[in-house]
Amino acid sequence: MIRIVTRARLARLEDAARTASEQARQTSGAANEAFGRHVRELYAVTDRAERAEASTAEVGVLLSGALAELSDAQQELLRKDIAIRRLREELSRGPRDGETVTVLMHHGEPHAVYASRNDAHADTATHGLPADHLWKPCNERPAAAFTWRCEAFTYNPATNGFHRANRSVPSALDGAA
Repeated sequence: MIRIVTRARLARLEDAARTASEQARQTSGAANEAFGRHVRELYAVTDRAERAEASTAEVGVLLSGALAELSDAQQELLRKDIAIRRLREELSRGPRDGETVTVLMHHGEPHAVYASRNDAHADTATHGLPADHLWKPCNERPAAAFTWRCEAFTYNPATNGFHRANRSVPSALDGAA
């Protein structure tokens, strides 16, 4: 079949082709713009997701550290609770026969009472006496003659009190006792 194309028909076809081409270009531009928006949104969403993952990881590290600190604090609290119970039991039972306490004296005045001589010596180190200080037995000089002096006191149930453990024996003065 042979078709005869006239100039008017050819002009109409060229005009329709230009219109279709323009419409295709506009549609392609709109599609490119939509694709660009979607890509930007995808990048933004990906960035937010990555930041959220990083924040989650950071919070996880902080949380694990806080849980470890909480566990340590609970263990310390338990140890202190046990020590408090033990001390309450000691306090409620009262002193026992022969039990000794150490009184730390500063210039002859009682400074503090300790369960052991080592605790008293450690306390003097906090008040300026060297920790490696060599403690010597006190002679008969008065307690006020010493800057720091430790005196041991032993419980005697017969008198219901503590008495000096090292009672000094007075020296004889020209035959007198």
